[in-house]
Amino acid sequence: MNAPPVDFHCHLDLYPDPGAAARRCRELGAYVLSITTTPKAWQGTWALARGNPRIRTALGLHPQIAHERAGELPLFDALLPRTRYVGEVGLDGGPECKAHWREQIRVFEHVLRAAAREGGRIISIHSRRAAGEVLEALARHPDAGVPVLHWFSGSKAELERAIALGCWFSVGPAMLAGKRGRDLVAAMPSDMLLTETDGPFAAIKGQPLDAADVTQARTAISSLWRVSENEAAAKIVSNFRNLVSVDVGGPILDGGGS
Repeated sequence: MNAPPVDFHCHLDLYPDPGAAARRCRELGAYVLSITTTPKAWQGTWALARGNPRIRTALGLHPQIAHERAGELPLFDALLPRTRYVGEVGLDGGPECKAHWREQIRVFEHVLRAAAREGGRIISIHSRRAAGEVLEALARHPDAGVPVLHWFSGSKAELERAIALGCWFSVGPAMLAGKRGRDLVAAMPSDMLLTETDGPFAAIKGQPLDAADVTQARTAISSLWRVSENEAAAKIVSNFRNLVSVDVGGPILDGGGS
C-alpha cells in the first residue's frame, strides 16, 4: 500500500476554495499541517479541519506582516493552549521586510517565549534570508519546543548549526527543483525530514501545489537517498509520526477533528 502524503506546511485557508482544499486532503488521506498567518485566522482555519484528525492547525503570525499584526499577540497567547502547533512564524530578511526588522524580532521572541511558557510547541518556521538570526533566537529559547525549518535556504554552515540545535526540516517540490535546494536536502538528516507544498503560494508551471504534489518531492528525495519511492514515502510518514508524538504541551488532537 502506498504511504499517504505528508504536507507539513500549507495554507488551506488561502486557497481559492478552502473547503475544497480541505476535502481534497481528506480524499488523499493526507497528513497535513494547516498553517495560519495571523492569530485572527486560526479559528476559521481550524474549522476547515472539522471531522478530519489528519489535519492539524497551527497558530501563526507571519514575519512579513508582523509589523501590521503585532496587536494580535494577546490573541496568540489566548489561543496557544488550544494547539500543539505554531506556524508560520519566524524572520524574513528580504529587502522589502528590512524596514520592520525590529518588530519582526520582537514578535518572534514573544512567540518563542510563549511557546516555552506553555511547555513547548512544534513550530513551523520561516527563515528566508534570515537563517542565522532565526538560529540565534532558537538558541536563546531552547525550551520553545521542536523547530521545523520550512523551505530552509541558508548556508551549509547554517544548516549544520540547525542540525546541532535539533531542528527538523520540511521541503517541497519547488525547493527540490533546483540544484542548491537538492544539495541542502541531501545534507539534512533523513530521520528529521518531512515533505510540504507551501500551497497555494508555491506553484509549478503556474499551478498552485496541493497535497497530491508532495509525490514530486518524494520522487526527488528517493533519488537523493538512493532508495525506492515507496521506501522514501514510508520513511517520511514514519518521521511525521515520530515528530507528532514528541512530548510538548497542548492537546493531543487539535485539528477541527478533535
